[in-house]
Amino acid sequence: MTKLLTKIFVKNSENTDDPHVRRSYGTFSSIVGICTNFILAIIKFIAGLISGSVAITADAFNNMTDAGSSVITLFSFKISAKPADRNHPFGHARIEYIASMIVSFIILLVGFELFFGSFESLFNNEEIRTVIDTVTFVILGVSILLKLWLGIFYITISKKIESDVLRATATDCFSDTVSTVAVLISSIVIGITGWNVIDAIVGIAVSALIIVAGAKILNETKNALLGEAPIDDVVKGVERIVAEYPDIIGMHDLMIHNYGPRNFIASFHAEVDGQVDIYYLHDMIDNAERHIKNELGIACTIHMDPIVTDDEEINKLKAFLTEIVNKLDLGLSIHDFRTVVGNTHTNLIFDVVVPFECKIPEEEIKLMVSNAVAEARENCFCVITVDRG
Repeated sequence: MTKLLTKIFVKNSENTDDPHVRRSYGTFSSIVGICTNFILAIIKFIAGLISGSVAITADAFNNMTDAGSSVITLFSFKISAKPADRNHPFGHARIEYIASMIVSFIILLVGFELFFGSFESLFNNEEIRTVIDTVTFVILGVSILLKLWLGIFYITISKKIESDVLRATATDCFSDTVSTVAVLISSIVIGITGWNVIDAIVGIAVSALIIVAGAKILNETKNALLGEAPIDDVVKGVERIVAEYPDIIGMHDLMIHNYGPRNFIASFHAEVDGQVDIYYLHDMIDNAERHIKNELGIACTIHMDPIVTDDEEINKLKAFLTEIVNKLDLGLSIHDFRTVVGNTHTNLIFDVVVPFECKIPEEEIKLMVSNAVAEARENCFCVITVDRG
C-alpha cells in the first residue's frame, strides 16, 4: 500500500537522490502522520471520556503529541531541502537532526506528564468509575491497526530516503502500538474483573514506554550531532573504488563527515609512488575523486603521499618495523613511513594508528614501540606521530 501511495502522491518517486523528490516524500509522510494521529487522538479522547479511563485518555494525548511531531517533521523537510548559501556552505540537511531532537523532547515531556498523572491516580482515594464497553474495544482495536500501519509506513519511507527523523517517528509509532495494546488488555481486565486500579497501573506502564522511546531517539540524535563513525557500507564503498586505481598503493586517515542524510564530505591520504610523473598522478587522483562523487555522492578530497617503493633497504626497514609493531599485539598499524640515514644511526619516521579501543596513553605507546625497535636494532631511532582510528 505504501508503494502505491508514494507513486500516486510523489512525483518521480524512484529518483530519491533528487532533493525535491526527497522533500516530497517528507511532506507526504508528514501529512499522513498529522492526519492519522489527529484522527486517533479524537476517537481515543472520546472513548476516554465515555469510559472514564485514565489510560485511554493518556493514549489520546500521546497521539495528539505525535501529530504535533509530524508538523515539526514537515517543516524540517522543507528547510533541509534549501540549497547551500553563504552562511550554510554545507546545506541545511542537519536540520532533520534538530527536528528529531525536538520530537524526542516532546515525547519525553508527554511521557513524564502522563507518568505523574497516572501515579497520582493510583493513590487517589476517590472512587473512579471506569466503564468499558464494546465501542471502546473497537476504537482501541482500530487504533492498534492504524498505528502499526503508520509505523510500517514511516520505516519504509525512512529506508527509501535515509531519514533519521522519520526513523525516529517510526520508533515512536511502534512504541505507541505496544502502549495501546497494553491499554486494550487493561480494558479487558476491567471489563471482566471490575478492578479499576489496573487502569492507573497501565497508565504508568504506557508513560514508561513513551519515556524510553523518547530517550532512545534523543540518544541517537545526540550521536548524529556530535559526529558518529561512518557506517561500514560507506567506508567499504570508498575502499572498493580506491582499489580500482592500482596507482594508489595504500590509503589512510580516511575521514567522512556527515552534514545530513546523503550529504557526506570525505578526505583521505593516498600513498603513491614518488617516482611517477606528478601530472599523471594528479590526473589519476582527480578521476578517483570524481568516481567517488558520481557513484557514492560523496564530495571527496584526496591528499597524495609520495613514498619510496624501489629502495630495497627502505622496504626492509618498513617490513622490520611492521613486524615489531605486530608483535606488540595492540592492533597497531603504520603508514607514512620514511627514513633519514646518518653516519651513526637511522631515524625511522612514521605514523602509528592506535584503535580507539586501546586505552594506553599515546606517550606510553610511543615508548613501547621505540623500546621494541631499539632492542632489535640499536642504531634505529623512532620519530612517531600517533593517530587514533
